[in-house]
Amino acid sequence: MKLIRFGEPGAEKPGVIINENYFDVSALVSDYNEDFFGGDGLEKLKKDIESADLPQVDQGVRLGPALARPSKIVCVGLNYKDHAAETNAAIPPEPILFFKATSAIVGPNDDLVIPKNSKKTDWEVELAIVIGKKASYVSEEDALNHIAGYALHNDYSEREFQIERNGQWVKGKSCDTFAPIGPFIATPDEIEDVHNLRLWLTVNGKTLQDGNTSNFIFNVPFIVSYISQFMTLLPGDVISTGTPAGVGLGQKPEPWYLKAGDVVELGIDGLGTSKQEVKAYSGQ
Repeated sequence: MKLIRFGEPGAEKPGVIINENYFDVSALVSDYNEDFFGGDGLEKLKKDIESADLPQVDQGVRLGPALARPSKIVCVGLNYKDHAAETNAAIPPEPILFFKATSAIVGPNDDLVIPKNSKKTDWEVELAIVIGKKASYVSEEDALNHIAGYALHNDYSEREFQIERNGQWVKGKSCDTFAPIGPFIATPDEIEDVHNLRLWLTVNGKTLQDGNTSNFIFNVPFIVSYISQFMTLLPGDVISTGTPAGVGLGQKPEPWYLKAGDVVELGIDGLGTSKQEVKAYSGQ
């Protein structure tokens, strides 16, 4: 099953994609949130859809973030060997974890707004995990049972804020519009092998990232289990699993970054594509 949210910002309704068509399920589900994912919402929705007469939705509608704002976004840094190499970083012996503010979440095709005083706004195509069952001290063997689905995420980063302004990475990761998620959440049965997915990103039509989740340093079950040793993962929480090589920070001979007017497009096998137009901060 593929879950979408559609409509104007702040007024999105839940929907599903069936045979590439959009359908409104707001009569069956209030939203894709903690209550939904943690309360057998997916299984109930699957059954209800079979007998429901669902209104079809025009595909020209704006798609919002594929889930309601979760309790947290946990990100994994340097989880691809090639990305670690391009940033001259050592392969981490354990996952590097950091938070991304949930206020950064936007729809998959909403504009990216370069933050005030930003000089180094960068892109990062990533596979996102959506938690479907409360996870605390789970084993690797049980970890997949705690996953509701997967989504496309662009983990935008302001490298000066992140690296040169002291403190933790979170302030370089959490600017408004820095977390477009979607176009949809795919349930695990939609994905043949989560550890063999191509993910790519272009800027102004030029391919800059072209990787595969087979190059993870830490795989999906390990990541979920590992994070759950330090914090409780709640239904609807998002884990962003890292990015392959090709970010602005790693460009040769010199790093370069996004500017107003640029267009970023990205995608992952089985998880669709998204597109963000880059806008200057206007003070609005």
